[in-house]
Amino acid sequence: MIRAAVVTVSDTRSKTDDISGDRLVELLSSEKIEITERVVTTDDLDTLTEALRALCRRQDINLILTTGGTGFAPRDNTPEATGAVIEREAQGIAEAIRRETASKTPLSMLSRGIAGIRGKTLIINLPGSPKAVEECFEVVRPVLSHAIELLAGES
Repeated sequence: MIRAAVVTVSDTRSKTDDISGDRLVELLSSEKIEITERVVTTDDLDTLTEALRALCRRQDINLILTTGGTGFAPRDNTPEATGAVIEREAQGIAEAIRRETASKTPLSMLSRGIAGIRGKTLIINLPGSPKAVEECFEVVRPVLSHAIELLAGES
């Protein structure tokens, strides 16, 4: 079973106005994925890195989806925080997201999102807009169950 944490990375959002996080929760729920934790954190590199590490230590989470902080702005630190946390990269996931979304918008080339594994937890960075969250989730949705099974040693 997939048990997910949704992490919104933003200096301007809170849980009450987190449209992208809300949309991601809806998408996960529609796939019968349990939402174990919902976090809104600042773009601060150290704060975000520690938040991701703390979530990875939890036994009730095997998928972390971040939204926001993947662009070119100076405060966009999500890929760096994720890179500091993961033990192995999952390049194919980030490559597939960029490849598939490039046909919809050339702005996908400005995403620096990465994906990777820490222990038995898969972390995937998604952009911050609700539309981009939707498009990117559709790319990864078909492989999530199998990826989590592999990490759990079930396949």
